[in-house]
Amino acid sequence: MTQPDTATISTSALDVTAPATTHAELATARPVTAKHAMVVTAQHLATQVGVDILKRGGNAVDATVAVGYALAVVHPCCGNIGGGGFMVLHLAPSENQGMDKGEDKGLANGMDKGKTVFLDFREKAPLKATPTLFQDAEGNVVKGRSTDTYLGVGVPGTVMGLNTALQTYGTMSRKEVMAPAIKLARDGFVLTQGDINILHTRSQDFAKYPNVAAIFLNHGKPYEVGDRLVQPQLAHTLEQIAKDGSRAFYHGSIAQAVVKTSEKNGGLLSLKDFADYTVQWDKPITCGYHGYTVLSAPPPSSGGTTICQILQIIQPYPMGQWGYGSVNTLHTLVEAERRAFADRNTYLGDPAFVNNPIDELLSPKHIAKMRATIQPGKATPSSEIKGSLGPAEGQHTTHFSIVDAQGNAVSITFTINYLFGLGQIAGNTGFFLNNEMDDFTAKPGVPNSFGLVQGRINQIEPGKRPLSSMSPTIVLKDGKLFMVTGSPGGSTIISTTLESILNVVDFGMNMQQAVDAPRVHHQWYPDVVLVEPGLLTPATKSTLEKMGYAFKEVESWGADEAILVDQKTGLLDGANDRRRPAGLAAGY
Repeated sequence: MTQPDTATISTSALDVTAPATTHAELATARPVTAKHAMVVTAQHLATQVGVDILKRGGNAVDATVAVGYALAVVHPCCGNIGGGGFMVLHLAPSENQGMDKGEDKGLANGMDKGKTVFLDFREKAPLKATPTLFQDAEGNVVKGRSTDTYLGVGVPGTVMGLNTALQTYGTMSRKEVMAPAIKLARDGFVLTQGDINILHTRSQDFAKYPNVAAIFLNHGKPYEVGDRLVQPQLAHTLEQIAKDGSRAFYHGSIAQAVVKTSEKNGGLLSLKDFADYTVQWDKPITCGYHGYTVLSAPPPSSGGTTICQILQIIQPYPMGQWGYGSVNTLHTLVEAERRAFADRNTYLGDPAFVNNPIDELLSPKHIAKMRATIQPGKATPSSEIKGSLGPAEGQHTTHFSIVDAQGNAVSITFTINYLFGLGQIAGNTGFFLNNEMDDFTAKPGVPNSFGLVQGRINQIEPGKRPLSSMSPTIVLKDGKLFMVTGSPGGSTIISTTLESILNVVDFGMNMQQAVDAPRVHHQWYPDVVLVEPGLLTPATKSTLEKMGYAFKEVESWGADEAILVDQKTGLLDGANDRRRPAGLAAGY
């Protein structure tokens, strides 16, 4: 596969709303602490919804479903019922689960206690989709077709995902957990500066569509701090789901409205696409690192596999001794990312369509082979790195983490791809549709909006789930819960989530420092190292440039919402990323 040196990462694919953090601010950053339970999300009202559910006796899954639906209301750029995502759920090993709703519950009879499970509710390609969907008659990729038209809309999975999790492991009724979201949509909520920062990014786009402008503009003008955003149409949609569950979304008037609008605008969605949609339980990707067990998302996510590859490559190096942001640390980390992303972009795809060689990718032999190609004191050009077994997503996502009083934990990332997805709403349904089809390979060797250069394995096929970078992750220490972490950010999700772990395990940061610290990212192509302000000292940058590295400073990306369990006190440390000022860590 020919790799274009001109690949770029679209600026619209990264967040540029957060100010840089100073070393003094990072040094004094402290997490929020709670004794019993903790919720961390990118929007404070959603966090409060989750905490209230937990205080009322709900478990982590009850709170997750309540928060998921609430985020669709108060964080509409990213929280959604028009997209999809992944969930990693760790079930506490103790007998006191607080989950005793009946013998049909896996936790009630003890079958799942102490296990970690993965739920895939990623979007699917419409049945009419083809590998050349985003190409013209000459085989050229048509710019904007995958992101700005109804051809980019995949079959949404969030509603079935949340409802399935609740039915399997929850203790409260769908009506109970959805009531807060319905109230927020019907009565509205007051916008803060953090909300406005995001809404203003697409205010001009909202004006293009009357049904969107009627909700997300205030009499034709952008909302301002202190205004109230009311969403009666979304409230009605949520009420239908609360009453009739997934059937309301996939078999009723909601699906009909989406399909009708899709057909009217040249899209491919059909009622059969909705009726045939499924979610799937699976096992997480698992690996060890310095005595910790990392559990993350398997394909169709690339996140867990890529994180584990990077961790295995760097494990023998004394990162802690070298220190955060040092020349040796950054050189080793970037080279590991470069190699792991080459494998990611070459070999991984929807397991229902392709064979993912996970065991081989994570084998000690393969890891050692990759590590051996890292040259001391010298950057390896990406043109010299190939998928090493042989031939063979945006900031527009949101992540949240929850731990309940019994020790059950949920790490969940869900998305509509771009900020506000397609930027369009079907009829009077009230929710934004995704443009997730952009995560497929439009054409082998041609980068997507995140600059990812991918192969035929991730080509568009009917009913296929696009490869994702979403990496909801849980870390255990001696079998006990240690960390819940994850982030939005397209391809940068992987490095952001990885670095939140390294910052604690290797560099001794507290949870708040770990998510606030400036980040570094490399994804094979484009062959440039993304850095946030404050990471590189002038001397470090100069040394690394002499080693062959090219840097691009980006104001910010990602929004890691994480929880750490203090192994000595048992207290929960919650950290809302500084890059999401509307977010909140809270517990009791």
